[in-house]
Amino acid sequence: MQKIGILGGGQLGRMLLQAVANYDVETFVLENDNECPAAHLCHHFIKGDIKDFDAVYNFGKGLDAITIEIENVNVDALEKLEAEGVKVYPKPAVLRTIKNKILQKEYYKQHQIPTPDFVITNNRTELQQQESFLPAVHKIGEGGYDGKGVQLIDTNEDLEKGFDAPAVLEKKVAIHKEIAQMVAINEKGETALYPPVEMLFDPVLNLLDFQLCPATLEQKTLWKVEAIALSVVRNFKSPGIFAIEMFVDKDGNVLVNETAPRVHNSGHHTIEAHFSSQFDMLWRIMLGYPLGNTEAIIPSIMVNIIGSNGYSGEAKYEGLEEVLKIENAFVHIYGKKVTKPGRKMGHVTIISKEKQELIYQSNKVKNTLFVKS
Repeated sequence: MQKIGILGGGQLGRMLLQAVANYDVETFVLENDNECPAAHLCHHFIKGDIKDFDAVYNFGKGLDAITIEIENVNVDALEKLEAEGVKVYPKPAVLRTIKNKILQKEYYKQHQIPTPDFVITNNRTELQQQESFLPAVHKIGEGGYDGKGVQLIDTNEDLEKGFDAPAVLEKKVAIHKEIAQMVAINEKGETALYPPVEMLFDPVLNLLDFQLCPATLEQKTLWKVEAIALSVVRNFKSPGIFAIEMFVDKDGNVLVNETAPRVHNSGHHTIEAHFSSQFDMLWRIMLGYPLGNTEAIIPSIMVNIIGSNGYSGEAKYEGLEEVLKIENAFVHIYGKKVTKPGRKMGHVTIISKEKQELIYQSNKVKNTLFVKS
């Protein structure tokens, strides 16, 4: 029986553990919160900080393989473990590149992968000199996630809001659509692509609102999306599962926004709507099994359940019974004890052959289910 560890015990760890219940694996989770969503689903829970060298190294040294559910982990420890024969998915070298937005953007440039124009700013003084580059988006080099660590800088007055730390200043794009493409790649370099999804965002929180699968794209745009996603992943030379987030601009150009080297929010619908979910797929890769079938069984839409504004404290779900009456809806509550505004608390996937039905029911969920305290 293989011993496989997950760094991080949030909802992604939880859904990975739900998917592995069908395979013969002994599971380990490292997280510094005993009450985290994944804690009670693994065979062995170890309390510790995923950013701490010793915690990660000691956690990993008896294992066959390790994966992550967030990029913000101690890569030095993973490199040492890899050198000692523990398999790490994705490879630590990939994590080093991706967890830093500056290195990530330079990677795209180096491999001629289309991405919005950018300049690197090391501090606020350097940012002040970039007036001619505006309107742009300022993204902090390390540590930002879920819309944090990102500032819109449209005018000279906005320059104050930028980061006084190494960051990427990226030219704003006239976005027609935001697309995410999940790609799986195994040890042999074989790849499997999920149908791309279309993201519909909440402009206030800068968080995903709905996500529609499959995305409505012209055939030639779809080919571009797939080809660019494959070139991103192939150049990493690492097995794993990757989410490539892209913009399609008004002229039909496809530009890479960013990559996540792990299971991702843009693949949650695959649990019910596809033959092999993103979570099942990662286990197949780590266990050396054949890649799963990525085809959709049926079109789907996914709605994130987000902590309501003005509520912090013990989570209470309002309207849950109403949503559970929707026959083609699948509800996932992540088991986080505490809610706060904007926190991801769960998701609902709706399946239907009719696009209008998907949109109608997802709006119904959005206007019925609230997380309060």
